[in-house]
Amino acid sequence: MTKPSSPAATPSRIHTQGPALTASPVSKARRLLRWTLLAGATALLGGCASFSADGGMGAIQTATYADIGKDVAKIGDDQAALTAKDRVDQLLRKPLTADAAVQVALLNNRGLQAAFNELGMAEAQMVAASLPPNPRFGISKLSGRFEVEIERQIVGSLLALATLPARAEIARDRFQTAQMRTAEAVLKLAADTRRQYYRAAAANAQVAFYQEAKSSTDAASELLKRLGESGGVNKIDQAREFAFEAELTVQLAQARQQQRQERERLVRQLGLWGDDLKFRVGSLPPLPRLQSVKAIEAEALRKRVDLRIARAELDTLAKSLGLTQATRFVNDIDLLGRRTYDRSRSVNDHGHVEREASRSRTLELEIDIPIYDFGQSKVALAEQTYMQAANKLAEKAVNIRSEAREAYTAYRAHYDITRQYQTNVLPLRKIIQEQSLLQYSGMLNDVTDLIADARSRILSNVAAINARRDFWIAHTDFKHALIGGGSAGGSATVAAAGGGDAGGAGH
Repeated sequence: MTKPSSPAATPSRIHTQGPALTASPVSKARRLLRWTLLAGATALLGGCASFSADGGMGAIQTATYADIGKDVAKIGDDQAALTAKDRVDQLLRKPLTADAAVQVALLNNRGLQAAFNELGMAEAQMVAASLPPNPRFGISKLSGRFEVEIERQIVGSLLALATLPARAEIARDRFQTAQMRTAEAVLKLAADTRRQYYRAAAANAQVAFYQEAKSSTDAASELLKRLGESGGVNKIDQAREFAFEAELTVQLAQARQQQRQERERLVRQLGLWGDDLKFRVGSLPPLPRLQSVKAIEAEALRKRVDLRIARAELDTLAKSLGLTQATRFVNDIDLLGRRTYDRSRSVNDHGHVEREASRSRTLELEIDIPIYDFGQSKVALAEQTYMQAANKLAEKAVNIRSEAREAYTAYRAHYDITRQYQTNVLPLRKIIQEQSLLQYSGMLNDVTDLIADARSRILSNVAAINARRDFWIAHTDFKHALIGGGSAGGSATVAAAGGGDAGGAGH
């Protein structure tokens, strides 16, 4: 056995060695029986941990359907891939709704599949941590001219075996935390996809409205051009109309660029490529009834998946701290069993060669004791890690309450803004433009007033589209502020427009 080179560099080890026992041939069967029983016990302990049939996905599927009513599946073989592809193709045949887009993303997004693979790795780590420590086998042979010594040994960690139940429980807790993190990834993808769908739908609506306005402006410009040629309209009025038409052309080009950009962002969320890129985005949904929620703070504290993750991590740290305190005075305990076979030859006084053979067994216990700090640094580190997690959990609980209130406030404000546009602003703008056109036809006002009214109506319609987009993003933020998974990612005031048609734009 090799001794430490410096007592200051390595904790001291206490070696307890039993007496050497001479083995008789009669006891060979007994030794074989004992080794067989030891191997059988090790195999029995190893059989206690195994992989689940679904790789831990059952909990993810149940939680996802309960929270957002959608299906998830891990693509692990060709059959699962074909089933998911058929479902995606079926959804893409019709114009996508927000719910359909979320379902496509959950089945087709490869980043989410990578999160499922990570869950499988976490299960493998759990199973590995739940198994007994592997024994270490060694054999050596020392031979000379007249002597042969063969030594066989087996070494196992008693401390690892004694703490196996506690370590296995901690490993199971960590796997359950990994499941909650995977569920959080699912919810985040669902929220991000829904938000991006609304932006893409609003971008489509803006393009449709600008195209309609451009068509009307082109007809008016052609009319003023003919009137100018006949002298019925002066050049300044013609210039104002042509400038208005040019501005609309620029705005339409900008809206189309925004439309392409938002669509590509949605494509990335859905994980589509090739022929699947021909999918159509539906329109922005109409304004629903106002959702009234009581005790939103309590509901968020009860449902938020990130808070449940923080609580689970704190519980696991508490168990780890208990294990650290229990083993603070001993770093490791190794039990070593050694069998030695010696064979030698000698020449007696008569010149004859005599052969001698002996067998012995040794039992050695090796204990690693931290004599310099008695485990204080290890325990202090565990305690500070636990208190850090406890303080972060308390901070998260405070923040979640505030996030729930903020999300509801934004949801309610955007609802009122969108409703104001639909019930008051757009109808009044329509009346103003109609009356302005009548007065212009009756020569009661000039083209300047007509262009100003038309420009104001265009701005109001675009603002109404953006308000409806922002409401649905705020609606998504509010929902996920209660359940978690991307609740902080949806800024309703993003300049990006979303998709849909112009049906609700209030033309």
